[in-house]
Amino acid sequence: MPATPRSRSQARTTRPWILSGMDFADTRRKPNFTGKIAVAAALTVMCIIVLKQSPGFSGTSVFSRHEIGVTHVLVTGGAGYIGSHATLRLLKDNYRVTIVDNLSRGNMGAVRVLQRLFPQPGRLQFIYADLGDAKAVNKIFSENAFGAVMHFAAVAYVGESTMEPLRYYHNITSNTLTVLEAMAAHNVNTLIYSSTCATYGEPDTMPIVETTPQNPINPYGKAKKMAEDIILDFTKSKKSNMAVMILRYFNVIGSDPEGRLGEAPRPELREHGRISGACFAAALGIVPGLKVHGTDYHTADGTCIRDYIDVTDLVDAHVKALDKALPGKVGIYNVGTGQGRSVKEFVEACKKATGASIEVSYFTRRPGDYAEVYSDPSKIHRELNWTAQYTDLGQSLSQAWKWQKDHPNGYGSA
Repeated sequence: MPATPRSRSQARTTRPWILSGMDFADTRRKPNFTGKIAVAAALTVMCIIVLKQSPGFSGTSVFSRHEIGVTHVLVTGGAGYIGSHATLRLLKDNYRVTIVDNLSRGNMGAVRVLQRLFPQPGRLQFIYADLGDAKAVNKIFSENAFGAVMHFAAVAYVGESTMEPLRYYHNITSNTLTVLEAMAAHNVNTLIYSSTCATYGEPDTMPIVETTPQNPINPYGKAKKMAEDIILDFTKSKKSNMAVMILRYFNVIGSDPEGRLGEAPRPELREHGRISGACFAAALGIVPGLKVHGTDYHTADGTCIRDYIDVTDLVDAHVKALDKALPGKVGIYNVGTGQGRSVKEFVEACKKATGASIEVSYFTRRPGDYAEVYSDPSKIHRELNWTAQYTDLGQSLSQAWKWQKDHPNGYGSA
């Protein structure tokens, strides 16, 4: 505890007394006192030698230096649903990972799970920061020896984007520019960018291929396309020799097959979130029922058709993209199953997976939604040797439901 004014005064008055007592001490005790000093000095030197010889000793963090055979990946948004699953896979594959997240949508509970799974020094670090703060981002890059960036961090709800468009342009487009500038300034030359099928809008023909014209119809898709354009323009400049992979993925479902991670959206965002989260919330009784928006689309049953990709397959595509990224080259890939499922089909599969009697209410279309989107994944199969493995919708939902039952309050239940 800090000394009070009184104790400081006592120290000043008693110190001469102590020194005085030492002056009058028996000379036979001096060698003992000197010996103690010598022993302490010897022990100190020995500790320093042992520390310097230990593998983890350095004047700087292990994260701040490049090591042969170790790739240090910055995962933005790594506390989120997809980012945390990607981090888990990277760590399993012996990458070194730094998560940067402002926790506005992510969960610190997911980070704690990852820290418990990989407690070894030099494997994983978490940095709380906002990518909108350019100074903070540059400081992070200056203090860490990144070999690659997986950029997931983004707000990502179509409906919300129509209500808060400026937030989406700032969070997605502007923040991607900030990350790209920091990469350029600090010579980090590999980027795996998390994009979306929403950049295509409502194509005239199905399935969607990578050359399908991009005509997004909502601020979320528009912001992502703008970010893509910025990345592509930079790669064409003479100053760039970046290896870039842009992954446009479809509707993500599922959770870690071993039950370690799952999807835990904030309660206030359930209305805008993924249909799987809304279905599980209804099955758990958190909300009174499931709301389906739009029954008059030009589809077989009148509801939207989507391509549902399991999160485990999705992160596998990211790792394969990282492995195949080449300097000066850009790869653009759709990540989906190639199968379109209607919302009504999805709801029935969710009812079966949960075993719950879910009341479904139907409403008018949600602004910014499109009738039908599903992928042609042949390019990513051909060039990256990637194919979706978890294509059984019911199985993916059952796995995700198990995590939800075990974690009714999200990571707060752990």
